[in-house]
Amino acid sequence: MNSENIPAKSTRLSLFRNWISLGGMVVIIGALFSFLLLFALGAIAKFSNPYVSILTYIGVPAFLFLGMALAVGGAWWERRRRVQGCESTSLQIDLNRSRDRRGVVAFIAGSVVFLLLTAICSYNAFNFTESVTFCGETCHKVMKPENVTHEHGPHARVACVECHVGNGVSWFVKSKISGSYQLYSVAFNKYPRPIGTPIKSLRPSRDTCEQCHWPQKFSGNLDRTFTYYQSDASNSPYSIRLSIKIGGADPSRGPVGGIHWHMVVGNEVEYIATDAARQKIPWVRTTDPQGVVTVFRDPKFTNDISKFEIRKMDCMDCHNRPSHRYVAPDRAVNLAMELGQIDRNIPWIKTNAVYVLTRKFDTDDQARDGIATALAERYPNDSRIHDVIPVVQQIYRDNFFPEMKADWSKYPDNLGHMIWPGCFRCHDGRHKTEDKKQTIKANDCNTCHTILAQGVGADMNKLLPAGQKFNHPGGDLDEFPSCVDCHNGGP
Repeated sequence: MNSENIPAKSTRLSLFRNWISLGGMVVIIGALFSFLLLFALGAIAKFSNPYVSILTYIGVPAFLFLGMALAVGGAWWERRRRVQGCESTSLQIDLNRSRDRRGVVAFIAGSVVFLLLTAICSYNAFNFTESVTFCGETCHKVMKPENVTHEHGPHARVACVECHVGNGVSWFVKSKISGSYQLYSVAFNKYPRPIGTPIKSLRPSRDTCEQCHWPQKFSGNLDRTFTYYQSDASNSPYSIRLSIKIGGADPSRGPVGGIHWHMVVGNEVEYIATDAARQKIPWVRTTDPQGVVTVFRDPKFTNDISKFEIRKMDCMDCHNRPSHRYVAPDRAVNLAMELGQIDRNIPWIKTNAVYVLTRKFDTDDQARDGIATALAERYPNDSRIHDVIPVVQQIYRDNFFPEMKADWSKYPDNLGHMIWPGCFRCHDGRHKTEDKKQTIKANDCNTCHTILAQGVGADMNKLLPAGQKFNHPGGDLDEFPSCVDCHNGGP
C-alpha cells in the first residue's frame, strides 16, 4: 500500500486522532490557559514585574510549542504507520462500549486535573517571581550581594519589586527591556562584577521612598552616640555624642532647616555630576520659593553645562544605599567590639581584625579559611581568639562577596562624610557664585550636627548643648580639609 491509496480527506481528518496528538492538544490548551491567566494577573497587579513577563512570553510559549510538537509528531507517526501498511492507531471511540466510556471519563478527568494544576502552578509562579527569594536567590545567584545586604538592611521587609519595578506604561516598557537584558546577561555570563551603581532606570524617590516616608514631616534633632576604637595596642575607645539636625521641609509643620532643607517643598536643588558614581559635583543650582535662582560652581569647572545632565536632587542623592549597605570593615569591627562580640582587651585586635577582612580572597571558602589562619597565627597563645574568629568570618560573609568583587570600597555611601565625600561633594567651601559673594557652606562640624560630648568615660557626661569643637583623637587636624583624606573604611 502507498500514500496514493489513502483517501486525502480521510487522512486529513484522522491523522491527529491518536493518543500522542491528543496529549499534545491538552498541553496546548494548558499553555494557552496559563498564558491568559498570567496575562490577566500581570494586568491587574500593582507592579509590572518583568520576570512575570518573561514567564508569560517565554516560559509559557515553550510549553505551547512542546504541545504543538507532540500534536504534529503524533500525526506524522500515524501517517508513517499507514504508509508502511501498519494497522491504523486512530482513535475509534464508541460510547456504547464500557471500556471506551471509562477511557473518555479518565481522559476528561485527567485533563481537568491538568488544567487545575496548571492554574495553581501559574498563580504560584506569579507570586514567586514577586518575592525577594526569587530576586535574590533562585534566579539571581549573581544578586547574592544585594540579597544578603538587603536581608540585613532597614528595608528587609520591603519586596524588591516595590522599588525596582514601576507601574504605568513607561515603566512597563522599561521593566521589560531591563528584564530581558538581565535574562540574557545571566544566561551568557555577561553581567558586570560588581553590579554598577547608581541604577539608571530606578524610579524616582517620589514614586518609591515617599510612598512610606513623609517628606513634609518635621523631624527636628536626633540624638546619636557613636563609639570608635582606635588602631593602637589597647584598642582605645573614643565616643562622640551628636545632636543631628534633621530639621524639616514644610514651614507649616515646623521651622524649615537642617539636613532636610534640601527637600524643602518650595525649594529646588539641581546639580551636575561629572562621574558615573555622582561623587564629583562641580555645579549646583538652587531655586527658592520666590523663584530666585543661584548658581554655584567649582572654580575649575568652566565647561558648557549644556553638555551635561542636570539632575534634580531627591532623597536618593544622600540616602543612596537605603537597602543594600556594605558596611566598611572599620565600622563593622567597631560595632562588634561595642557589642562585646569581639573582646576589646585583646591587644591590637581592632587593627588585626580589619587587616584580615581587607585581604584579597577569591572565594568565600578561601576567605573563611584565610581569616581563621591569619588570626590564629597572630595570637598563637591567646585562647580568646577562638571566639573572635567566627565573628570576623560572619562580618566577611555579610559584607564581602569575592566572586562578584563587591564590598564597601565599590559602593559609595553618601549618608555622612567619614569614608566617602558625601555631604562634602557640595559643602567643600569651593562652590561659589560667579561674583564670589556666596559660597555653599563649607565643612563646618556644626552645620548639620552639634557635638554635645566627646571623649572617654566621664567626658561623655559633660554635655554642652551649645556644642563644642571637635577634638580629633591624637591631636588637632585642622590642616586636613575632610575626613576622607585619611579614613577609607579599611586599615
